[in-house]
Amino acid sequence: MTTVLLDPTLVLTAGLLVAVIVLAGAGLRAWQGWLDLKRSELDRAGAGRVAEEGSGLGTARIELADLKERIRKLEAIASGVEL
Repeated sequence: MTTVLLDPTLVLTAGLLVAVIVLAGAGLRAWQGWLDLKRSELDRAGAGRVAEEGSGLGTARIELADLKERIRKLEAIASGVEL
C-alpha cells in the first residue's frame, strides 16, 4: 500500500479557495437581503404617500403642468419676449 502525501501548498490553496467561495456566497446573500429590505421600505413609503395625497395620477398631472409652464416662461425669457 502506498501513502500519498499532499503538498501543504496545495491543501492551503484549496482551503483558501473554499473560504473565498463561502464568503462570496454569504456576501451575495446579505446583499440580496439588503436589496429586499430597501424594496419593501420603498413600497411602504409609496403606499403611504398615495394614501396621503389621494391620487398619485392627479398629483403627477399637476406637477407636469407646472413644469410645462416653467419651460414656457424660460423659453419666453430666452427669446426676449416680455410676459
